Amino acid sequence: MRGLTIHSWEASHQQILNNTSTQMIPDVVIEAFGCDLPQPYLTNLIFTNPQAILINLEYLSAEAWVGEYHGKASPQGNGLAKYFFFPGFQANTGGLLLDPVFPLPASAEPPPSLLALWQQLRPAAKRISIFCYPSAPLQEWLMELATLDGEYDVLLAVNHASYFNQSLVVPESMRLHYLPFIPQDDYDWLLSQCDFNIVRGEDSFIRAQLAAKPFFWNIYPQNDLAHEVKLKAFLDLYLENASPALISACWQASKWVSPRVWWQQLPVWEAHAKLWRAKLLKEQADGGLATRLLHFVE
Repeated sequence: MRGLTIHSWEASHQQILNNTSTQMIPDVVIEAFGCDLPQPYLTNLIFTNPQAILINLEYLSAEAWVGEYHGKASPQGNGLAKYFFFPGFQANTGGLLLDPVFPLPASAEPPPSLLALWQQLRPAAKRISIFCYPSAPLQEWLMELATLDGEYDVLLAVNHASYFNQSLVVPESMRLHYLPFIPQDDYDWLLSQCDFNIVRGEDSFIRAQLAAKPFFWNIYPQNDLAHEVKLKAFLDLYLENASPALISACWQASKWVSPRVWWQQLPVWEAHAKLWRAKLLKEQADGGLATRLLHFVE
């Protein structure tokens, strides 16, 4: 990528110490997701540019407290200026990681990486993409889905075949397709072309919302159950103006409840998903995370 240089983590501090060019001495350093920078790096940064700004880029959350702590200073004993930067959905947060090309074009033509797979899909089948964690009850969920009327083409992310504890036998109405490793833009297109998406992580979570399709977030499980608080905060925001039936369906889906219980809400859910994307794009019209980060530094 033009303008981007990647250095070894272990030797990163030497890039400052050995470079006499002031253009190579950073004015801003971002440490992401609570990963502390190596002490030798910080020591050399203090030596070469004590006015540098440290940004602690935190995890994304819809929790209300995020806005209260976003942008706050974190005094450091070494004299460097350090600030918390919280991505979020509200205006008083760091915003969301958006792509300037959104919303996606309406083209149904698959990218080259998905062309061969897409030709195998049945025109009348519902398309479901799944990108989840190994702890998810994927096998049981698929068997429940297979009991519904209609045809289903299920697109499973790389390595998801290993999630099954035995060879999974599904009825003819369901076909499992294993995705190749594809570029992010191609994955975005895939999300936009499916009838339902299951996603994990922060990036895919946001991309699923921008695809304007029904989805649920297989949030990373934490021992202290903090993930349940984060999931509730998001769903409370996402479903703020939804009907009681849709609220129930989204919560059930997020808990891996059998699709037989909530699948009939899919048309209402898709209409809601389109309204949600429009709301996101309007509220993040300033450019979202990248732009807010630049403005904060300025």
